[in-house]
Amino acid sequence: MAVRVINDEAHFHVELSAAGIKLVVVDFTATWCGPCQRISPLFEQLPAKYPKAVFLKVDVDKCAETAAAQGVTAMPTFIFYRNGQKIDRLQGADIQGLEHKIREHIGSTEDDSGEDYGQGLMELNSFISKNECECLNEADDHPLAHCLTSAGGFLQSDVDEQLIISIAFNQPVRLHSLKIKAPTALGPKNIKLFINQPRTMDFDMAESCSAIQDVVLSENDFDGTLVPLRFVKFQNVQNIQLFVKDNQSGDDKTQIDFLGFIGMPISTTKMEDFKRVTGKKGESH
Repeated sequence: MAVRVINDEAHFHVELSAAGIKLVVVDFTATWCGPCQRISPLFEQLPAKYPKAVFLKVDVDKCAETAAAQGVTAMPTFIFYRNGQKIDRLQGADIQGLEHKIREHIGSTEDDSGEDYGQGLMELNSFISKNECECLNEADDHPLAHCLTSAGGFLQSDVDEQLIISIAFNQPVRLHSLKIKAPTALGPKNIKLFINQPRTMDFDMAESCSAIQDVVLSENDFDGTLVPLRFVKFQNVQNIQLFVKDNQSGDDKTQIDFLGFIGMPISTTKMEDFKRVTGKKGESH
């Protein structure tokens, strides 16, 4: 695998489509940019280091249309895509910051341990729109964001053991299961699940409303074992809310080290779209 150099706007969209659900990292660069040239040899090494991702390079002078369409105003800018959607960006020649974001988003059909979920399933955390997420009763120093990445610390409740976790996705997804890592005593026990709510529910509402599914966890569920959902009920999920009612020990603190969502995006690569884009010969873009 090597870094693929983009020729024009059509080529850019072909590569994004062909990548499907794989992470795509695009280096928007310029020949006259000193920092771009310094980081370029390091960027060239990344495909071998992260073979589950696709790496593209866009010269902003040769592909001005693409750079403008993607909102690139300074070089180098690195933009991350999955399933054709922007999920993150980094500006500046910061190789450590770049690799940190790659590791954060690299999840594909396998997790960090190499487990293959099969059936087209993948971890969907990189599809989470983090600025639209919310957690009620989170501790100030242990917020929700800490449990949405595998090395991000942990989420802990504040005044009592209950939590309401509201997760928004940047595109509709099908949810197959949850993955929860937590200390056995402080991990959640009874969880009510709600989907596609117009706003974050409060505790009274969550307590009284009927859930789309009630989940009862045991201490054996906190080692990364998948917690299955009623897949047929989670076929078009734009947001999901988890009402954590209590924990395993009755302690007044609930802790979640990692919360993962396993499933698939509804919008997947269609080969007819791929052929249609590549088949337009002689067309100007």
